[in-house]
Amino acid sequence: MKKNYPFYESVPIRDFRDLTESAAEKYGDKTAYSYKVSPLDEETVNVSFIEVRDDCRALGTAAHVKGLSGKTVAIVGGASYNWVVTYYSLMAAGAITVPIDKNMTADDIMGMVNKAKCEAVFYAELDDKLDAIRANCPTVKHFVSIINGAKNTESDSELSEWIAEGKTELDGGNTVYQDYEIDPDKLATIVFTSGTTGKGKGVMLTQTNIASDMSQGMYLFSITDKTLMALPPHHTFGSTVNFVGHFALGCNVYISNGIKYFQREMKEQKPKHLVLVPLFVETLYKRIWATAEKSGQAPKLRNAMKLSNGLRKTGIDLRKKLFKSVTANFGGNLEMVICGGAALNQDIIDFFDAIGITILNGYGITECAPLISCNRNKLQKMGSVGIPIIGEEVKIADPDENGEGEICVKGPNVMIGYYEDEEATAAVFDEEGYFKTGDYGKLDEEGWLYITGRLKNLIIFSNGKNVYPEEIEAEVSRIWGVNEVVVYAGESRQNPSKEVIVAEIYPDFDGLKERGITDVKKYFTTEMKNVNANMVSYKSVGLVKIRDTEFPKNTSRKITRFAIDKSID
Repeated sequence: MKKNYPFYESVPIRDFRDLTESAAEKYGDKTAYSYKVSPLDEETVNVSFIEVRDDCRALGTAAHVKGLSGKTVAIVGGASYNWVVTYYSLMAAGAITVPIDKNMTADDIMGMVNKAKCEAVFYAELDDKLDAIRANCPTVKHFVSIINGAKNTESDSELSEWIAEGKTELDGGNTVYQDYEIDPDKLATIVFTSGTTGKGKGVMLTQTNIASDMSQGMYLFSITDKTLMALPPHHTFGSTVNFVGHFALGCNVYISNGIKYFQREMKEQKPKHLVLVPLFVETLYKRIWATAEKSGQAPKLRNAMKLSNGLRKTGIDLRKKLFKSVTANFGGNLEMVICGGAALNQDIIDFFDAIGITILNGYGITECAPLISCNRNKLQKMGSVGIPIIGEEVKIADPDENGEGEICVKGPNVMIGYYEDEEATAAVFDEEGYFKTGDYGKLDEEGWLYITGRLKNLIIFSNGKNVYPEEIEAEVSRIWGVNEVVVYAGESRQNPSKEVIVAEIYPDFDGLKERGITDVKKYFTTEMKNVNANMVSYKSVGLVKIRDTEFPKNTSRKITRFAIDKSID
């Protein structure tokens, strides 16, 4: 361990107006955001920090004039420069934003808009869903197309029109935007955690929650000057970390046109770091090995990794030279990936480290705006999700003999509650004011956090033994040919009382075929014996189940366990 490891540069943020004004003053004409209007365009549009500030001043002024200050406003669309300006401006104008995933069903979107009583909907790429929203959301007074030239009806407005109106007001001496007194501790955004119509919990966050999370979190790790945004903006990992945190520190964020173009964009834009969820990192990892296997270069890659790791122990680092052909697929400049949202296998972290790309594994949850802890650029612990951000308290409730219990958090980044749900709010805060995350883990003697699993996924057998499926899934995922795996207690239709741990696997069928493996079930059953040999008996997998399709996932690309058929007959 490195003692007295220094904190990195961070920027105190009070609120969203302070964010845009301060960044413009500090970074001026430097590029803040870049994007392509169409994915295959030759030209990249670059927007400076000053231009962002000016657009926010104009749109924020228009929001005030149209009476949206203090009102709830939905933002429904994918990541874009106009999404960013809409989000920043509405927050700075005192509106309460409700970021919603455009890929949700019309019923889900309507449920959220109605529950939050939204008075405006800023939309992009909703198509026929808008007709249903328009007909069934009576509180909405304004429909504004984020994409210019893409109004759903003639009665709708365009973002460019609102910005133009705001600029006219500013030119005429209207100072309502600058004069408005922001209360950073008031409700600022409602982030729904579920797509179930009318039943999703609305996490209430303040500007203090978001600003402090980034101000205090960014001390822990150092970002580079260029990244590529591939996360959905409605999720706090994307909106807080990729947008707010990076903007405050002067990073150029290239906004991706989507997963389909991600590989091409990396090669072209050459980002120095990325912010991704584990599924994305796992996909990159599998693609590298699949390409190596197919080209016959896998043995060469393994030998190069062994050589490189050996040389590094003597102080010689040749990773840039040895793995140039591999890292070229990421643009050649990629140094780091900040990863959070779910567990990431240590083998994958070690692989990327071996080829010269640092994975900073972190931990966050929407209710904490979202960052709770993170590893550091040159200070990491194997298996840990890092140390808590500054100003935050983390404790383990009711620890067992191994020091493991529920992870609880208290600090300025913790939500003020669930929207219009006092019962649910009371249930997740203990008597000392700590938020109960629902995640199970431990702290070591130096304060580093480790996550074991989700309490709601806990398998409790009749003999009193408790099993966290995530622990077993991490081991099973090391088997070659596993694309995805979910572990659960099987429910046999013929013998409901039978207790058995099931590992349901979605295999890499093409990769297995290339290796000449035709009996997939037999292969994984045999491999599972090796996994079981290293497990205590009550954690052993008793049955392997093969599925033909990916597991169902929510809009954040997390597997929805409740939607899996867990019968084993």
